[in-house]
Amino acid sequence: MSQDIPVTGYAILGLLTFGDELTGYEIKQRADMTLRFYWVSPAMSQIYSELRRLTDLGLLAADARSDGGREVTSYAITEAGQAALREWMDGTPAGFPVLKHTVLLRLLIGHATQPEQTRQMLLDYVAELEAALDDLTRVREGLRGADRPGEPFRFPSLVADWGLDYFAAETRHAQRALASLGETEVGDGRRPE
Repeated sequence: MSQDIPVTGYAILGLLTFGDELTGYEIKQRADMTLRFYWVSPAMSQIYSELRRLTDLGLLAADARSDGGREVTSYAITEAGQAALREWMDGTPAGFPVLKHTVLLRLLIGHATQPEQTRQMLLDYVAELEAALDDLTRVREGLRGADRPGEPFRFPSLVADWGLDYFAAETRHAQRALASLGETEVGDGRRPE
């Protein structure tokens, strides 16, 4: 069954393992609050198509109800969904992450533009990293008290801690590159002889 489900489907199954039923909109909110720090947060259309697929496969149960004149469907993971998720977790290698780092790509070919452009790109990246650190710090603080072994948010807390370390390291690397550019660049973008 695992080859029928893309990784995004497993991510949605995983988002529904915390004991609650969620609508597609609520799943999108949860994805935006969690997945965006380390995975691509799926678009609403992708979430709804995966919800249909997972429901058709019997991995999710859909509960449609009327809410103020409009139909709302909430989803819960089924035992078959739990089993499929566990099979995927236990039976497939995690794999090495594919790094598609646009900042590093631009830095690699930084000689193709003015040094100030490359420096500005790095400064912008540092500012984005600071914002991500602030966001993830708030998420991590929200998990306090439910992050001890055996608690429901133990593993999301470990991911948040990893993310905080990652963003801090990225900040250090970008600042090191900025310092190096300040030491070695001359006006035309070439290294001094």
